[in-house]
Amino acid sequence: MAKSKKKSNQTKKDEQFLGDDPFEDIDLHWVHQEEGEPRIEVLGQDPFAEMDVEWVFDETGSSLETLDEETDPTLEQEAPVAPDDWSLGEGEVPELGQVVVERLPLDRGISPAEKTEDRSILEPALTIEAPPLPRREEIATLAMVDEDEERPRPSAVFHFPDDFKWGVATAAHQVEGDNIHNDWWRWEQANGHVEKGHVSGQACDWWENAEADFDRAAAMGLNAMRLSVEWSRIEPQPGVFDESALTRYAEMLQGLRARGIEPMVTLHHFTNPLWMIERGGWEMPEAIDLFTRYVRRTVGALGQYCDMWCTINEPNVYGYMGYLEGAFPPGKADLGVGFRVIRHLLRAHAAAYREIHAIQPDAKVGLAHNMRPFDPFNPRSPLDHLVTGLTDRVYNQAILTALTKGLWMLPLGFGLAWRLRKTLDWIGLNYYTRDLIAFDHSQSQALFCHRRHADSAEMLDGEYGEFYPEGLFRCLQRLSRLGLPIYVTENGLPDDDDDQRPRYLLTHLHQMWHAIQLCYPVMGYYHWTLVDNFEWAEGWTLRFGLIELDPATQARTPRRSARLYAETVGANAIRPDVIDAYAPELRSVLLPG
Repeated sequence: MAKSKKKSNQTKKDEQFLGDDPFEDIDLHWVHQEEGEPRIEVLGQDPFAEMDVEWVFDETGSSLETLDEETDPTLEQEAPVAPDDWSLGEGEVPELGQVVVERLPLDRGISPAEKTEDRSILEPALTIEAPPLPRREEIATLAMVDEDEERPRPSAVFHFPDDFKWGVATAAHQVEGDNIHNDWWRWEQANGHVEKGHVSGQACDWWENAEADFDRAAAMGLNAMRLSVEWSRIEPQPGVFDESALTRYAEMLQGLRARGIEPMVTLHHFTNPLWMIERGGWEMPEAIDLFTRYVRRTVGALGQYCDMWCTINEPNVYGYMGYLEGAFPPGKADLGVGFRVIRHLLRAHAAAYREIHAIQPDAKVGLAHNMRPFDPFNPRSPLDHLVTGLTDRVYNQAILTALTKGLWMLPLGFGLAWRLRKTLDWIGLNYYTRDLIAFDHSQSQALFCHRRHADSAEMLDGEYGEFYPEGLFRCLQRLSRLGLPIYVTENGLPDDDDDQRPRYLLTHLHQMWHAIQLCYPVMGYYHWTLVDNFEWAEGWTLRFGLIELDPATQARTPRRSARLYAETVGANAIRPDVIDAYAPELRSVLLPG
């Protein structure tokens, strides 16, 4: 744009105030071009040369090659609006759905003159020049996509870390069979304690033939297994240790190692020797020393085959089910005694932690903590909010605070718990479902808490709880604040006909994948469980196994979800073809688009 040489006094006055013209050296010639085209100046090889863009055009087969004005005669004449001809004649106004494009061959090079004239071009970068301002008659809407046209299906693969642990979890009493020296065996024999009068009996026959199921786990591609050892087998009488039992456990751990499966050993999973219960069980402080003695002997014998130790499984569940609901032995309903039992279990964990590290300095020692998200049944009720917070404090938070900060939280305890502080190398999460909490003045023994579920919730078999995969992410998010490695040490559902498990697996694994993407330190996943087993007070009525078991014949039949899990483990990822094959209804949830 030419500048006027003659300036008025007012103009000179303005320039003195404003200084130099800020636009004096800027090339704005493109603003005033009456004709022009958007251009992609390519320096060197055309980056789009190998790109398949056939989908841009319709069925007529137009391609990028027709964009050259010299080879496309249709550019010089009017034509009906169509995807392969988006030009306008002079003076025409575009119709709805028509797009106006001025075309330039993509393979045209840049002349030296152009490089000199346009200082915005920098080598060797790809430069997109600003398009000319459109004339009013050239403004048009984007072409509308035909609703009947089939769109590409969204696809994504949700990868897990290369060193991720894929496993299953079990417990000794539930799978070994004939554990006749512990409190659960005695409990089963009394009428009314177990659903339908079921007993564990032979269970899954692991004491005689665990290796057959180890082979099945290895065939699924698993690289980890969580299992427990039975205190009453190892120490059937106080201070008397059964070397043959320790030898058998050593064989089992060696068998896992030989199959490429890393064992995680739980030292206490709900059961206790009868002689220990007759002395008062976990209600007495002496239980801590008795447990430490057993741990010392067991880790000393098995430490060469295992360095991943879980001291105690779910101390909150043990206290709640045995001393509040009374569904587990000893079948009491005394909240105060229940809190004392949980405190003793945590002190036993801390003592075991130090004992294990004295024997195995490099051991990794943790605890499996059951967590359930609690939400108020009525979000507008202050009382529901109050009891929800109290329930969460007692069930979820108090144990974590004691083990990480060395402080007791009311009502679990009061004061310092300094010996418990920093006694976790990792934390285990057992997650199954969530609860909605309503205030109930008649439930003083349960801290005025009444557990419910959403009216619209999908329920798991046996009214086990809500199908709520988001809860796994919520718990992982909460545990991530501890700054410790996290293992999902249990996650699963009862599902005899396997109609929910594929969806449950995929949605929960996806929630775990999401947590990993946010850098939450989730190191492994242990599905509960490999084979249907004796499910405590529910007996054989709840079937958690990836593999179906007939307890009478010991016949095993893999469920469809076993193949799903194996394919996910083999790929170390959730793949879209697996989603389509096992739970196609989840495509719109996991792969929206």
